[in-house]
Amino acid sequence: MDFDKLDEDLTAIVEKRISLSKITYADPKYDDIEEELHDLEDDLNEEFGPFLETQLEKIYDKLCPDNDVLLPSAYLANKYTPMLPDARGVVSYEVKGMEGVPVESEQFDGQDVRIILVPNPARFVMQINGVSLKDLWRSR
Repeated sequence: MDFDKLDEDLTAIVEKRISLSKITYADPKYDDIEEELHDLEDDLNEEFGPFLETQLEKIYDKLCPDNDVLLPSAYLANKYTPMLPDARGVVSYEVKGMEGVPVESEQFDGQDVRIILVPNPARFVMQINGVSLKDLWRSR
């Protein structure tokens, strides 16, 4: 598995989402950026989907066995906040608010539990009531 490529692809998607969030539907570039974003998401699902779905199945078996695993692109948040670059110049991201795929888990009964895909390093993060709490899987 090429985790560097996975991070590059996820970062490209996140940056497109950030770009899209800064403009309105009326902007003439909106449709083009949105189409580019959908192409990037399709490429992610095609290239890394089987691997990421296997990781999600392991997560779901422990956390929420009665829920269905979705395509990896479904776990992308709508809004990411870039953090300061690390010593290598790599930017990581955090997610705030109710983002990601909601799941029903008996372990966290009555709470809003969601799973989000975040790059650098690629990871699935569990969010409870809008707060990112735990990495459920990390690429490295």
